[in-house]
Amino acid sequence: MSTALANDRLQKRFDKWDADGNGVLERGDFQEEAAKIAHGFGKAPDSREVQALKDAFNGLFDYLAREAGVGPDGSLSKDQFLQVTGNLIFEGGEANFNRVLGPVVKAIIGICDKNDDGKINSSEFEAWLGGIGVNRTEAKEAFQQVDTNGDGELSLDELLAAVREFHFGRLDVELLG
Repeated sequence: MSTALANDRLQKRFDKWDADGNGVLERGDFQEEAAKIAHGFGKAPDSREVQALKDAFNGLFDYLAREAGVGPDGSLSKDQFLQVTGNLIFEGGEANFNRVLGPVVKAIIGICDKNDDGKINSSEFEAWLGGIGVNRTEAKEAFQQVDTNGDGELSLDELLAAVREFHFGRLDVELLG
């Protein structure tokens, strides 16, 4: 995996999450991302699922801010974001990655999971990817790539592995938009 590809993907993530375009990431940017996702799925802002998503994004921001040394009311520069997320993805190990990003992925599952079984089936996955602009054909192909055990459903572990594999450059399915 090329460092350039990883850096490019993380820079795009920073730019996407910098909702107000001020060149830094603040708690409000993460709250805005949660609101965009909720809106994309037509969820009421005060629903249980949306609150879980907001809490997960706040937790992610808290982790990044703490690791960057800026505190919960601070802001992260692009360089700080790239350093902290690079460490998380490439040096922190799978367990740490899953601990930090697990709540975000689990909350997105909660929003997409129409039959409330804790897993994502192909139609739910197509809705997820459709919400971030992926067409139906590409979503079907992506589902096959992410469903590593072939059971027709995506577990939290499979989805977290897919996010990691995306950042390692071994998968081109971007689940977090």
